[in-house]
Amino acid sequence: MPLVKLELDMSAPGKPISIHPTLVWDEKTVVLVDTGMPGPTHKLREQFEKAGVPLERLNQIVLTHQDIDHIGGLPELLHEAKTAVEVRAHPADKPYIDGVKPLIKLNAERLSAFMQGLSAEERLRFERAFSPSARPNVTRILEDGDQLNVDGGLTVIHTPGHTPGHICLYHHRSKTLIAGDAMIVNGGRLLGPNPAVTPDMNSALRSLRKLASFDIQSVICYHGGWYRENANERIAELASEA
Repeated sequence: MPLVKLELDMSAPGKPISIHPTLVWDEKTVVLVDTGMPGPTHKLREQFEKAGVPLERLNQIVLTHQDIDHIGGLPELLHEAKTAVEVRAHPADKPYIDGVKPLIKLNAERLSAFMQGLSAEERLRFERAFSPSARPNVTRILEDGDQLNVDGGLTVIHTPGHTPGHICLYHHRSKTLIAGDAMIVNGGRLLGPNPAVTPDMNSALRSLRKLASFDIQSVICYHGGWYRENANERIAELASEA
C-alpha cells in the first residue's frame, strides 16, 4: 500500500523519542508528512528505501504544524533535494515555519539543546532556513477542505488547538487519518493531544468533532503510531471531553 508509517528514533533534550512521519505516494507524486528533528537525513533515507521509494523522488512535504520535531528536518531535506520540493502548511502556522515569528513553544535555551548534535554546516543551514530574512519555507498554503492529488486523494482538516495552524490529513483509499499531534497513542490507547504541549486543549478537543464526517478505520499518530480499534467511536469520545 502506498501509505507507510515511518519510524524515526531520535534524540530530544532529556530523552530519546520515536516519531512517525508518514509517506504517501503514487507514480507522479511522493509526499512526506512531517520531517523529524533537526539533523542529517540518513535515517529518513533508510525509511524511504525500506518502503521502496528513493528519497530523490520526494517532491512534496506537508507540515502538520510548526513544532520543532515536525519541521526540524526540513533544511537538510531541501538541501539534499535533487529537484524542487513543494512545502505545504496551514497559513496560521506559516509565519512560524518561515521564521518570521518565533515558534510558540520553543525558547532559545531549548532550541540550543536541539542543535547540539548538529555539525557546523547543518547548524548554519538550520539557522538560515528559519531566519526572517530567508526565502519563505512554505511555498503553498493548505486550507481546511483542500485536496492533495496523490494516491486517490488526501483531504486537509484544520484542527487548531495544539497549534493555531495544526492540520490532519485523511487518506481516502485506506480510510486512514494522519493525525499529527491532534491525538497520541499511549499503551495501545488513543488519547487526546499531550496537555503539556497543547496551549489550547479545549479547542484541540473541539477540533476532533470535525473528524466525525470521515469514515476512519485507522489512525497514524506522530507520537505512538498506529491505532486501529473502533477509531471513529474513540475519537467521538475524546471530542466529547471538550
